[in-house]
Amino acid sequence: MPPAVLTLTANLLAETTFTLAAAPALGRTQRATTTSFQAGGKGLNVAKMLTRLGTPALALAAAGGPAGQECSTWAARLPWRIELLPTGTPTRRGLVVRGPDPAAAPETTFLGPDNPLCAEAFATLAARVQATPPETIVALCGSVPGWASPAAAPLRSALAHRAANGRLVVDTYGAPLVELATRPAELIKINADEFAALGGSAPAQATSLDALQAIARRSPARAWIVSDGPGPVHLVRPDQPVLTLNPPAVHEVSATGSGDVLLAGLLHARFTRGCDWPEALAYALPLASANAAHPGVADFDLTGMELAASAPGPKLNP
Repeated sequence: MPPAVLTLTANLLAETTFTLAAAPALGRTQRATTTSFQAGGKGLNVAKMLTRLGTPALALAAAGGPAGQECSTWAARLPWRIELLPTGTPTRRGLVVRGPDPAAAPETTFLGPDNPLCAEAFATLAARVQATPPETIVALCGSVPGWASPAAAPLRSALAHRAANGRLVVDTYGAPLVELATRPAELIKINADEFAALGGSAPAQATSLDALQAIARRSPARAWIVSDGPGPVHLVRPDQPVLTLNPPAVHEVSATGSGDVLLAGLLHARFTRGCDWPEALAYALPLASANAAHPGVADFDLTGMELAASAPGPKLNP
């Protein structure tokens, strides 16, 4: 059965997590008490959360070098679907460091340098997008190093065609966002900093009512959702008032991946449960807040969560 959502990750991360017995301190040797490994990337997080909610999803990415092999070994053990295509460029590495008390020492993430995919990997990703049934949601998630290069031209073309003739969702920034904001995407979901960079303004000014309405008038995208961490989230649609909702207040443990969980909740509510965008946003916000209140990404307990959505849908899977 084809996935209801295909996520694309063009900047995979081979991520190691160290947990320390005491708050980390610069300039000292410190030993971890536990260590773990996972492949990171926005599209992987979205697909994981969608699967937990009951929407069939496939995370498509590319992995290369020894770090990429580690990601492939990790992915093969998972109960949700990841497909890692080969690339001639090595997968970047990352390190997450956590202390025993997130309130006293928030986790710190170190990211290795970006490595653009090779031309063959870009071409294969493009071919997969072109072969995906039109009813499937294709979601571009995260950064795309090398977006403006000739190697990435097939993917740029495939995504433009998808926006015009199928269903495309965009959660990216920089050059890909600038280009795809001119396409009729189903949804563009970004944060306030990314929105500000797109409009050339400060984040505080970017989420003003005038700025939000201006982007809706300029862009052919059907809907925009602009988040701001624990702050208000704005839903912007052409010819409609801006809707602003506040996420539930929580004690934040790790905000990592909360935007990805938000996107997964939006897609599940909108396209699986049949909600409109305001209902979908109300449904997704508690999920994003719950993720921020727990370590890890999309690992929090769904049992007993009260999620706002009027339309029936699959029962939540803890």
